[in-house]
Amino acid sequence: MKKIFTLGLVFLFCLPVLAQNNFSLDALLKPGSAPHTLVNDYTQTLTADQVQALEHKLVAFDDSTTNQVSVVIIPGLDGKEISDVAIQIGRAWGVGGKSFNNGVLLLIAKNDHKLHIAVGYGLEGAITDLYASQIIEDIIVPNFKGEDYYRGIDMGTDAIMDAAQGKYHVAREKSAGKIPARTIFLIIFLVIIFLVIIGGGGGNGGSFMSRRGYRGFNGPFIFPTGGSGGSSWGSSGGGFGGGSGGGFGGFGGGSFGGGGASGGW
Repeated sequence: MKKIFTLGLVFLFCLPVLAQNNFSLDALLKPGSAPHTLVNDYTQTLTADQVQALEHKLVAFDDSTTNQVSVVIIPGLDGKEISDVAIQIGRAWGVGGKSFNNGVLLLIAKNDHKLHIAVGYGLEGAITDLYASQIIEDIIVPNFKGEDYYRGIDMGTDAIMDAAQGKYHVAREKSAGKIPARTIFLIIFLVIIFLVIIGGGGGNGGSFMSRRGYRGFNGPFIFPTGGSGGSSWGSSGGGFGGGSGGGFGGFGGGSFGGGGASGGW
């Protein structure tokens, strides 16, 4: 009995290794190789419950917005560039809708300690390269360094979904001492107004005085607004942990360009 128990433990510990040995990256890149789930872990890094929780969340997001976010965990890249592999998987599987190309692929190469967020054409305006890079650097990588892969993926996909809806904003400037674009715009705007007021007092251009008193500059006043440059893709009242209309209905034939970002841990 003790021998059987020992053999069972050895088998369980060997399962991840066996799964990785049977993995074929080339097979994954073939057209028509798309699985029927949004979350695909070929390394058995995540538990079954964790995979189910992520799948449930991403399916609900797909049902609510038609935007598809897929998570793929592979053992290694076989010497290939992770950005190229991510784009190839996204195209081969058709992540996102064919009409809108609104798919996102989070690819994780565990043994190579690399990851990439590939963004479909239709979401590049909402999930910019800067957003994708910050999600990787500030959210996913710190968790991966602590070997908390589920938390990194869970929080990372939350940020991706927020960005797809225009709700994720860059929290800090990337370069120390860099002046925000809004501040530069405001300075230029105020200088122009000052020059118009000073120059408008003489010549036949007319005075700024009238029977109604001082009128000031008569042009349109346009003040810079806050927020990000990314476009909004709808709104939501909260997260996507709730129920969905059913299981994943399959990928829709979306395509990818070069949008996104890579990182490592």
